[in-house]
Amino acid sequence: MADTQKSGGGRFDRFLTVVEKVGNMLPHPATLFLIFALLILVISYITSLFDISVIHPGTGETVVPVNLLSQDGLHLILREMVRNFTGFAPLGVVLVAMLGIGVAESSGLIGAALKLLVLSAPKKLLTFVIVFSGILSNTASEVGYVLLIPLAAIIFLAVGRHPIAGMAAAFAGVSGGYSANLLLGTIDPLLAGLSQEAAHIIDPSYMVNPAANFYFMFVSTFFIATAGTWITEKVVVPRLGKYTGDAVPETIGTLDKSERRGLKFAFISFIVITVILIWGTIPASGFLRDPQTGSLLHSPFMDGIISIIFLAAAIMGVSYGIGARKIKNDTDVMNGMGKAMSTLGIYIVLVFFAAQFVAYFRWTNLGLIFAIKGAEFLQSAGLGMIPLMIGFIFLTAVINMFMGSASAKWTIMAPVFIPMFMLIGISPEMTQVVYRIGDSVTNIISPMMSYFALIVAFMQKYEPKAGIGTIIATMLPYSLVFLLVWSVLLIGWMILGLPIGPDAPLTYPG
Repeated sequence: MADTQKSGGGRFDRFLTVVEKVGNMLPHPATLFLIFALLILVISYITSLFDISVIHPGTGETVVPVNLLSQDGLHLILREMVRNFTGFAPLGVVLVAMLGIGVAESSGLIGAALKLLVLSAPKKLLTFVIVFSGILSNTASEVGYVLLIPLAAIIFLAVGRHPIAGMAAAFAGVSGGYSANLLLGTIDPLLAGLSQEAAHIIDPSYMVNPAANFYFMFVSTFFIATAGTWITEKVVVPRLGKYTGDAVPETIGTLDKSERRGLKFAFISFIVITVILIWGTIPASGFLRDPQTGSLLHSPFMDGIISIIFLAAAIMGVSYGIGARKIKNDTDVMNGMGKAMSTLGIYIVLVFFAAQFVAYFRWTNLGLIFAIKGAEFLQSAGLGMIPLMIGFIFLTAVINMFMGSASAKWTIMAPVFIPMFMLIGISPEMTQVVYRIGDSVTNIISPMMSYFALIVAFMQKYEPKAGIGTIIATMLPYSLVFLLVWSVLLIGWMILGLPIGPDAPLTYPG
């Protein structure tokens, strides 16, 4: 590896060693939420001792802190603990979506589709296709980390290029481009559920639909894929130089007969599903539109998007499995779903404590009080919408360096920032999309990101001495350019006043 990279890696390594040590000293994320919940109880008691109050801008009522360390508070905690957990919006969304994706993954459909997409690309477009495929892989949760990134290294090595450059391109798409896509994925309804719960602090009737950021995500896909391709070719490849390691290039064969047959079966089922969805949504009287108003934005189609993802993924997965002879009976299908569920054990534990924290935070009125006070400060500061949103991108990007989980961060940040920004006229959907930009751009340089250790292991296959500094030195250019490109795109979007998704304006009327 080039000396310049070693030098850069050394500088970043010293910084990230400190970050890593601090991160390793923190408790498990589930334990953190337990601690946060307990702190909320203590803070609710302390704040109740002081004369703290605000006027609700919507109702005109006086809002004061509620002490949960009281007999009434204890009764509320005991009565609502189960409902806090089972009623937590993102939980059901993730579980149902993962059931369908589990079938698609276990049958081999996702792996075969990624392989087809990458290997069918012309060599001149190979880098773009890898970055683009990484972005699209986010639709199927985080499968891109374990499938596409190592595959990209193999492909680059097979065509005589540095394998780490291919890995970096895929990693940039999968992780740095996490908030761009042409399709909705599991993260969209998950974040929307958290945003909706936070918006209810100000407006109990406010709805955030899962496609709330879709327009911005769709356009972002092409900007980020192009930027990632440029960085790979102009910065990363020249810096890495020619690969001189011991890894032997593999001969990547075409899809075998069973895989091709499976993809044909899956494609046929995709066409059938698409026709049914078009039939139900395009006509004014479509059966998936609102039967009363004929609306598509507020319809069974939009409300049931997770059910559609589940059904489409499951049907296509079963179709592929039958065609490729990977699924022989219903037991194989159920085992695929079970395997997907088995990977969510820790997530479910985390959700239990996160749900209690969110509920306690809402009951105490602390989020509402903080939001109103913060909004008053922001209004007096006279900052415009653009500097506020750019500042929020940078804040989220910094926090992401120390707390990797997108949903965990948003669980904490949404109840604070969404109400605060709603009170100065910024919509929850806008706040959410700005959060997603900041959360994405530093994923690829954050040692707290859950797959960071896996990427280190992948790189060490081709560069045994690779470590945290190696990844940071390789990925930092992507992080900086993605931050710049997304910020410029967002500024242009705000100047034009475009909606960021269906029924998702930039502003909140109040």
